[in-house]
Amino acid sequence: MKELELYMPMCIWLESYMKDNYKGYKVIVVDAHSERLDRVLKKYDITYDLATGVDIQIDVLGIARRKDKVKLIFIEAKITRLTLRDLGQLWSYCKLINPEEAFLFSSHSLGSLNKILNNYGREDLLDFGNTKKIKKMMVGVWDIKQKSPNLLTIIPKL
Repeated sequence: MKELELYMPMCIWLESYMKDNYKGYKVIVVDAHSERLDRVLKKYDITYDLATGVDIQIDVLGIARRKDKVKLIFIEAKITRLTLRDLGQLWSYCKLINPEEAFLFSSHSLGSLNKILNNYGREDLLDFGNTKKIKKMMVGVWDIKQKSPNLLTIIPKL
């Protein structure tokens, strides 16, 4: 399986997730892996100064929009065991852009993140956001057959 093959099922899942959780918002979900974030947002007349000129490419991007309010949701997809490097990639995107939510999914396994997050309890590594509102990235295994995250693997627990 190629990572590309995960994007469309993740788009479908994210759209459903967002419609359930962002009532009253217009929901847009796109496979954005091949284009810089600022260019994708520009297509929807959204300007994020922090993203302008920065080479951030989100695999799956969710946009919730209501009037002048815009909320972004990121998904980073992997087909390999998850590593601290994978988490660091998404964390840096989150620290720069501060999306509403961010997910890191692997179709393989939690990999070394299982030990770090579950055994050592280092959920603090999932933190991002400003000092007023700390958010947590969500990490889990993507179930290829169910075309959705395996909820039993999600960290932090829902």
